[in-house]
Amino acid sequence: MQNSEIELPHSEIIKIAVVGPESTGKSTMSAYLADHYQTVWVPEFARGYCEKLTEQVTWQDEINMFHGQMALEKEYLPKANKILICDTTFLTVKMWCDYTFGRSPQEVLDELPKHPYDLYLLLNIDLPWQEDPLRDFPHMRGHFLNTWQKELNALDANYVLISGLGNERHNNGVAAVDKFLNAE
Repeated sequence: MQNSEIELPHSEIIKIAVVGPESTGKSTMSAYLADHYQTVWVPEFARGYCEKLTEQVTWQDEINMFHGQMALEKEYLPKANKILICDTTFLTVKMWCDYTFGRSPQEVLDELPKHPYDLYLLLNIDLPWQEDPLRDFPHMRGHFLNTWQKELNALDANYVLISGLGNERHNNGVAAVDKFLNAE
């Protein structure tokens, strides 16, 4: 995609969410796509937030991460060049709260239908697990992939499952975005 002189209003920025279970390459894919499409990507707020925690994540922490992810997205939106790549979304807050606490914060549930993304790239669990102090449940990747699919289906979201290793994965991500852009 070439840079253009035409400025799109923020509401016309195409929002692409890169989502999936832990250790599926979301940040790597987000950075790759942002570079490929000459735009910016919104980092995952929860990573930086959780790095500072000294105790288990609480209900209030999840709400803080919801607000933090929303604020980051709002901050990056004016910097986007036609496309905004989002390394995860606050839908992860709903999923973690459902799993950990058996329910989700009402403000997250209320915001979900009001905050759509144009395309979701759901990253498959075919990458090897990478140990990281912030990652849990390597044995539950299939469960969380199924949860992502159920949540995206419940939102009637436009999503593509992205598989492959290395450059193949990146190329599959670009192909899915290009197909979406060319259908517009």
